[in-house]
Amino acid sequence: MDVRLDRFATLYLVSPCLRFAAREQSSVPILMYHSISDQDESNVHPYYRTSTSPKMFVSQLEYLHQSGYRTCNLEEALNQLQLSSRTAAKSVIITFDDGYSDFYRRAFPVLSQYGFGATVFLPTAYIGDSPLQFKGRDCLTWAEVRELSNYGILFGSHTVSHPQLRELSVRAINEEIIRSKLTIEEKLGRAVDSFAYPFAFPQAEADFAKMLRDSLSQAGYQNGVCTIIGRAHRNSDRFFMERLPINSWDDTRLFKAKLKGGYDWLQALQGASKFIRARRVSSD
Repeated sequence: MDVRLDRFATLYLVSPCLRFAAREQSSVPILMYHSISDQDESNVHPYYRTSTSPKMFVSQLEYLHQSGYRTCNLEEALNQLQLSSRTAAKSVIITFDDGYSDFYRRAFPVLSQYGFGATVFLPTAYIGDSPLQFKGRDCLTWAEVRELSNYGILFGSHTVSHPQLRELSVRAINEEIIRSKLTIEEKLGRAVDSFAYPFAFPQAEADFAKMLRDSLSQAGYQNGVCTIIGRAHRNSDRFFMERLPINSWDDTRLFKAKLKGGYDWLQALQGASKFIRARRVSSD
């Protein structure tokens, strides 16, 4: 049986303490989805799963709707946070990585039902005129991307080939982030402002983060997200904003706790773990 220590700590240790904490600064939860499907992930620990069942997705969006949340995009959230706007308290950003085709079939109809928007990050090498596969799953076609864009869905870059960027040269990194941006802009006839970092973000590597931040800025990106856990706040790096991973294990209690900040404690643990691994690699 899978043990969810993160769930236990969030629901029974952290969340109760938040009731007595002083009022925190404004923050916006950015939800990180991947696939909306009943994909069998029984061989993957719940923490690392990337599929959200259609039934659970409906339940999560219904909760957002009933709780009075409104969706916004990354730029709107950044503006709200800088102004310490009260509207930030009921704002949420819904993002999808990898451009899977089940977004078109399973996610978009539910988003439309509740009047919610979303941003989908595309690895452009896997988006074609006919369905291509990434990690064994069909991806969106350009025709579907154009149709979704016409209905208000936003698209951002998830690089070209979804590589481990930190293992590439600066030149290769620039090729990934520039070419993907230009491809999406050419296909949609619209500017691409947002970038999602593929794989786990190496937050302990300050020099790499600075290089990538400079490259994204020079390429014309305005904002971005990564896999650092937590909600975005006023001091978040606009190119590497924190997100909350969501999958089928996020029942209403855990989902609500994540929205309210009960899951943010994992950011410190996540950062410490990456720092220790980085030190070990550098000392080898």
